[in-house]
Amino acid sequence: MTEYTTVSIPKELADRVDETIEGTSFQSTSDLVRFLLRSIVIQHQQTDQLTEAEFEEITEQLKGLGYLE
Repeated sequence: MTEYTTVSIPKELADRVDETIEGTSFQSTSDLVRFLLRSIVIQHQQTDQLTEAEFEEITEQLKGLGYLE
């Protein structure tokens, strides 16, 4: 059985995420966060490190989703 932990984000961000995932296959903020974190971890594991360009691309994606300012 998979164990889970809780990650806290500001309510305002959660509201923005809810709006962002409307009409997508993501059922919740948790689904989106799991997807994003898995993507980052898999990318890191495949290359053994993120290049500066990959890090910047991920940063821009997270900014676009409202996770970063």
